[in-house]
Amino acid sequence: MSFDLTGQTVLVTGAGRGLGRSVAQTLAGYGAAVGVLDLDRATCEATAEEIRRAGGAAFAFGADVTDRAQFARAAGQLAAERGRIDAVVNNAMLLKYEPIEQVTEGVLDRMLAIGIKGSVWGAQLLLAHMDPARGGALINMASPVAERGYPNTAIYSLVKAAIVSLTRTLAAELGPRQVRVNAVAPGSIPTPGAVALNDPKEYERRARTIPLRRLGREDDNAQAVAYLLSPAASFVNGEILHVDGGIAAAG
Repeated sequence: MSFDLTGQTVLVTGAGRGLGRSVAQTLAGYGAAVGVLDLDRATCEATAEEIRRAGGAAFAFGADVTDRAQFARAAGQLAAERGRIDAVVNNAMLLKYEPIEQVTEGVLDRMLAIGIKGSVWGAQLLLAHMDPARGGALINMASPVAERGYPNTAIYSLVKAAIVSLTRTLAAELGPRQVRVNAVAPGSIPTPGAVALNDPKEYERRARTIPLRRLGREDDNAQAVAYLLSPAASFVNGEILHVDGGIAAAG
């Protein structure tokens, strides 16, 4: 399946590695110019260079999405380079699983700041730099844990549930301004960061519980993002697209 994103400029947060990196590469492959933003400038540069070597257009930005001024500078630089920003993908998130009694104030503050503040700033920056006549698109990264209870995921689930609510609210608020707001909710995808947090046997167990009987791949998530940004989804607004092999539906 092909989604033509030629002419679009998309800013992807948390794009130096994992799912964000895959999203940036996929969008560039469909013709978008991609702003690769991550806290780690080195990973941004590496991802952007890979995209450029493949013939795509990419710009690297080392910035912390919880710092509105830093985030705004990066978005402003991308908009100055390209003339506007057509879409923002709020992918950045701190992934940490632990029992509720072990949650520290520092971890709680950081997870809330990256997931919630970062998504709010991303929405604001899209509005600041899009062409009002063309409209824009915002993609937030949700999760099946926003709707189901899993042990040791209290803060992560809290953040993702807030993102689901934010997505639906902004879809209603910004739709009249021709801004489509949707979310992708990827299931179990063994990225390097996620694998480091789980025993390999846990992924074997998860695969057996997924209706499709396999784990997700990074490209499964990236293709869903590409669809939501493409003309094929021009009338899709306020949706939470589960890319989880059916786990959310199975309950």
